[in-house]
Amino acid sequence: MTNRIAVNPDIILWSINRAGLNLPEFLAKNSSIQLWLEGKRQPTVKQLQDFSKKVYLPFGYFFLPAPPDEKIPIPYYRTGSSPSDRININVYDTILILQQRQEWLKNYLNENGFDPLPFVGKYKLGQDIKTIASDIRSALGLKENWASDFSTWQEALVHLDQCIENIGIITVINGVVENNTHRPVPVDECRGFVLTDNFAPFMFINNADWKSAQIFTMAHELAHIWTGHSAGFDFRKLQPSDDPVEIFCDKIAAEFLVPEDAFNNIWNESTGITGCARHFKVSEIVIARRALDTGKMTKKEFFAFWDDYSQKEFIKKEKQGSGGNFYNTSNKRISLTFAGHVNHALKSGQLLYRDACHLTGLHGDTFANFMSGLK
Repeated sequence: MTNRIAVNPDIILWSINRAGLNLPEFLAKNSSIQLWLEGKRQPTVKQLQDFSKKVYLPFGYFFLPAPPDEKIPIPYYRTGSSPSDRININVYDTILILQQRQEWLKNYLNENGFDPLPFVGKYKLGQDIKTIASDIRSALGLKENWASDFSTWQEALVHLDQCIENIGIITVINGVVENNTHRPVPVDECRGFVLTDNFAPFMFINNADWKSAQIFTMAHELAHIWTGHSAGFDFRKLQPSDDPVEIFCDKIAAEFLVPEDAFNNIWNESTGITGCARHFKVSEIVIARRALDTGKMTKKEFFAFWDDYSQKEFIKKEKQGSGGNFYNTSNKRISLTFAGHVNHALKSGQLLYRDACHLTGLHGDTFANFMSGLK
């Protein structure tokens, strides 16, 4: 006789809604689950295991007497609205995964005598924006016009990422939940999020976003770290929410990438968006955003520019091939700095092999090959 498990129907229903699935469509494709909800039949272990994968829920949750009260662990801001109390399940799970990594890393660094990072929460809301932007550049070892040393804004983006990691900030650039390409992190739901901490701040940048917009997300998250505020955001059309923290960090990011005084001078030379983008080594969309900030474009003009630029980016993305080297991709998805700490902890006996695999989301030969490739 097949063993069946008594599961509270409320948890079944909650798990389907939690995963963001359309209930009628889901039940139409999985008719047996309707019987579970009606209490007419209980699932077998195998059926419940399969169901747990479909709704992205750990198996143990189904033994709870009632659905748990899950809350977003950080403030989550949406453009044009108040902070949200509900987000896409793939965004939620990504936040939890990075929180777990952060918890391990900050304990590891603390136990091994690392000092707290002096710039986390160094400034408060309302302090001088130009001073904060200058301090961020100083900590990163960048001069005011640092990006002009590079041939393209793409090179400047790579360099900025390296500088951020060099000062102890973990930068994760990924567009899916860990390595699961069937679970994309939707850009309209999440351009990025940041988890501040004195020892191990984490930044997440959605790799599914335009490369041309990612540099602004990075700068925005740096501002969050310098002001000590964890947050997630959808940042639609590069517009912050109405929250004071978001608006303040947005201004810092703009000043960090395109200093206002220099921008005014270059703009007045009638070089326009294209010329300014070449000078500051940022994308045209970032320059357009700066022009909006400084009153050189109206919102109507900016949104028209955005729509036109969106079409160009869409066509460009359509022409790009998929795939790429898995291990090179993993460098960004995990962060070489984080992987280096995991590798050292593993070799020194401070971390079990299975825990190292769990922290990186890699297993077996894939984990071994990845770690062997670290310098």
